[in-house]
Amino acid sequence: MIDSSAIHSILKKYWGYDSFRSIQEDIIMSVASGRDTLGLMPTGGGKSITFQVPAMAMEGVAIVVTPLISLMKDQVDNLKRRRIKAVFLHSGMSMRETNLAREKLQNGGAKFLYVSPERLRNERFLLDLQRIKVSMIVVDEAHCISQWGYDFRPAYLNISKLRKVKPGVPVLALTATATPTVAEDICRQLAMTDPQVFRMSFSRQNINYIVRPAQIKIQEVFHILSRTSGSAIVYVRSRKRTREIAEYLSSAGISATYYHAGIDYEKKEERQNAWQTGAIRVIVATNAFGMGIDKPDVRVVIHHDVPPSLEEYYQEAGRAGRDGKQSFAVLLTSSTDQGVMRRRVTELFPRREDIRKLYERVGNYLRVGIEEGYGKLYEFDLQRFCETFKYQRRFALSALHILGQAGYLEFMEETEHRARLMIIVEREELYGIQKLSGNAEKVLNKSLRLYTGLFVDYVYIREAAIAQETGLSERDVYEAFLELSRAGVVSYIPQSRMPYIYYPTSREEPRYVAIHKDIYENRMAIMKQRVEAMISYGFSTNRCRENMMLEYFGEKADQPCGRCDVCREHRSKASKPESQEREAEIAQKIVQYLEGNPQGVAVQILERMVPIPTERFKYIISYLIQEGLIREDAGFLFPSK
Repeated sequence: MIDSSAIHSILKKYWGYDSFRSIQEDIIMSVASGRDTLGLMPTGGGKSITFQVPAMAMEGVAIVVTPLISLMKDQVDNLKRRRIKAVFLHSGMSMRETNLAREKLQNGGAKFLYVSPERLRNERFLLDLQRIKVSMIVVDEAHCISQWGYDFRPAYLNISKLRKVKPGVPVLALTATATPTVAEDICRQLAMTDPQVFRMSFSRQNINYIVRPAQIKIQEVFHILSRTSGSAIVYVRSRKRTREIAEYLSSAGISATYYHAGIDYEKKEERQNAWQTGAIRVIVATNAFGMGIDKPDVRVVIHHDVPPSLEEYYQEAGRAGRDGKQSFAVLLTSSTDQGVMRRRVTELFPRREDIRKLYERVGNYLRVGIEEGYGKLYEFDLQRFCETFKYQRRFALSALHILGQAGYLEFMEETEHRARLMIIVEREELYGIQKLSGNAEKVLNKSLRLYTGLFVDYVYIREAAIAQETGLSERDVYEAFLELSRAGVVSYIPQSRMPYIYYPTSREEPRYVAIHKDIYENRMAIMKQRVEAMISYGFSTNRCRENMMLEYFGEKADQPCGRCDVCREHRSKASKPESQEREAEIAQKIVQYLEGNPQGVAVQILERMVPIPTERFKYIISYLIQEGLIREDAGFLFPSK
């Protein structure tokens, strides 16, 4: 049994923290004692700590199942920076990379193994696990295992195979967005025995939820950002719109850039780093941005387009204010949004005969014969496929999604892989290599200077950086690496962006493709319910916004939040005219006082100086910050200019 002092020591040694937050320690002690555990923690609640800390105190390897390759890579990189051994396995890896990871697992060279759910279908992988001591099984984004969840992924059902291979190992399931129905289904799907369930409150005391009607939304985005300060995210549902809004903001004097899944990896990384370091204030993005991003000082999250569910909205809005300071989550609505959202549900469920036709055409396009393809992965150029068969991208994605949920094929779009390099000869052998071209020698020498660890593992490289350092073109660098590969000096995996189709079963004749009620009608009904809940949140004018979200996630709300636009409006109407005049006068005096003290005043000091109840003082301060008249930083208030 692991005691509390041991986990606190690990937390301090590897993460530098003196104490745990909220329910983190409860979850840790539960799974460390061998109990199946479900942790319901909102975005920013510190989920990774709840399994990384106990795994360090337990014998064996922790298996972490996670759906996103990019998130998997980030977590492994973060652990390695803390000098913790970790590896990952996913479908986009080369055979050599996979074998290297397997060797590390067999030889005790890893404390954590991150895997994609698709990997759990691999019989060889399951056989390998039988020879490895496993400390725990962690299911991240656990809502993906439930058909009632907003992002159900059939591959997650393979986790049951892990339980059979390692029957005595505790399971820790974690999610930030689960209704009571989904939470119950997670426990059932994972065959949990007498699970302990820990729920962190979904209330975020420092986030002000605001809904603003706006017919010209781009102007409202500018209005909000021009009257607030600090880092911001603007979420949209269209790749094209990310660029349009970012360019509009930049032309209006607000530093901004854009981000979506179609951008090259290096540009993504460059823009993300510029935003995280504060060089760029605003990032305009699709929902491809944010997972695994832990920037604590985001002051404003604006949703230009209404998300399809409260789960997605809560998760994205929750990226504001992770440092606990006052922040805003603003949803913009227009008169056409409700109709667009309801039509979107219909578009996501094409006719069954059209889905079967697309299934047939995918097989023909990939040249997969009837009763062939089982367990195989095929590169799939979606854009070219749509052009060939005159499909709209949205229709093709919807049909592929349903075929995936029905178990016939899986479209794997998140497959962008950075270039990787490993030197596969001994260091001494490098000096005896003959007949390399000048470019190959130059590229090899520069790689050795730029990157460490090339002799022991694959290292991510940037051909553009090597090209700049050597004065060669990127094409020359690419050709040089190919030459080094042919000479047996390196193992080089070029950057790739091609999506894949995976066949979990052999290709069927279209007439045998069964899309049952649970995949079609039932899920359509669930999606309609989610859309209506989102519409209710965005267009209701008489209910506390936060309370509506809390109730949706099964949490009882004791009283209105007092911070959202509805609460502010109700409070304003309830105030007597003379009270409003007095508060306006106090607000004006606060601004004047701060202008006379540009070095800033501690919030607690100012509160003691203002002759008004604490609740009203906080309301006035929040209003002044929202309107851009004052700003808050590190517990101090400053004039806006």
